[in-house]
Amino acid sequence: MTPPFISNICIIGAGPGGSSASIQLSNQGIDHLMVDKAAFPRDKICGDACSGKVVDALNTLGINHYQNIPTLDSWGVTFIAPNGNALRVPFKPDMDKADKAPGFISKRIDFDNMLLQNAIAQKQCTFKEKIDLRAFEYVDGRWKCFDKNGDLLVDAQYLIIADGAQSMFARHIAGIKQEPKHFAAGIRAYYKNVTGLEKDNFIELHFLKEFIPGYFWVFPLPNGQANVGIGLRSDLVKSRKIDLKKKLFELIDQHPVLKERFKDAELVDNVKGFGLPFGSKKRKLTGENYLLVGDAGSLIDPFTGEGIGNAMISGIEAAKAMAFKLSDATYSLEAYETNVYRKLWKELQLSTKLQSLANQKWLFNWLINKATTNTTLSTTISNMFMDLDIRDQLKRPSFYFKLLFN
Repeated sequence: MTPPFISNICIIGAGPGGSSASIQLSNQGIDHLMVDKAAFPRDKICGDACSGKVVDALNTLGINHYQNIPTLDSWGVTFIAPNGNALRVPFKPDMDKADKAPGFISKRIDFDNMLLQNAIAQKQCTFKEKIDLRAFEYVDGRWKCFDKNGDLLVDAQYLIIADGAQSMFARHIAGIKQEPKHFAAGIRAYYKNVTGLEKDNFIELHFLKEFIPGYFWVFPLPNGQANVGIGLRSDLVKSRKIDLKKKLFELIDQHPVLKERFKDAELVDNVKGFGLPFGSKKRKLTGENYLLVGDAGSLIDPFTGEGIGNAMISGIEAAKAMAFKLSDATYSLEAYETNVYRKLWKELQLSTKLQSLANQKWLFNWLINKATTNTTLSTTISNMFMDLDIRDQLKRPSFYFKLLFN
């Protein structure tokens, strides 16, 4: 039998969270092992949109996001209310094309592989793919990690768990439960020849009455393609008895606006499903010599569905925590959880409130209607993407009272 890989630190999962942790560890001069069950490049089912948080995380890691992969600059988002009214909101109120775009769009097969290549280019990282870990035991201060046949593949003192929404470790060791109210089901398809895409590559969120607080999305992609999909909380999918794949095609074929935009469109890949564990409640992200990162720690934004930026932020924080632990045995890894939620919890809370707002069709319609004619409100919504304190206004009754008389 092949001897196990032995390391002080093992990162399980080489997606954005794991690769970010790896790069940060290397930047701090710390040797480590990273494993993944897939062979890269590999696809990851996602909306493919990368927010300003992703750009900031890449800057922290010293990476240019245009590095050898196809990307599109994205300058904003268009919200379409249940009544069909649309609000076009730039990510920055004063959009200047001379500046670097606040966000971008790139297929995950390209983006994730780019991050991984940056990670494994560092001498501190040893990467092994096609390592599918299914069972874990903590013995004498070390983690023993086994495959499905019971063979020992990894022996490490510390684990950074970054293997996504279906993490075996998160479920069976950390006890993270998949709660339908805090979990969403989504499906994604790639199309070409979709018409009516925004000239500034705004992403589109269609809040259709049968899907709120979820939405139908259209995100432009490089090479004239579009990422198209729908997502909805799992408890609502069940209670409303919705077949997401069937409903996706129904919307494309029958919706009065969408059917015109898709009449010459062509599906270029199979429709694929995925799960999104929302950060709408706090989870325990630490345990005996392990840290949960990204989707494995249920850190996805409950309103937008964004997970990449939060995964990268938590990966960077996990690496920092490991550096402190290696230099000081008395350092508590629980500080990692505190730091992650200090950075993300306020936004996750606000997004949970916005999810509730979107579920009120009349209020959501009214807000979009008002914003299309009220410059102050539209600017406020635009500033939401840059300033959480402004976004916080949306959960205050006084905010809507003022709008009534403006």
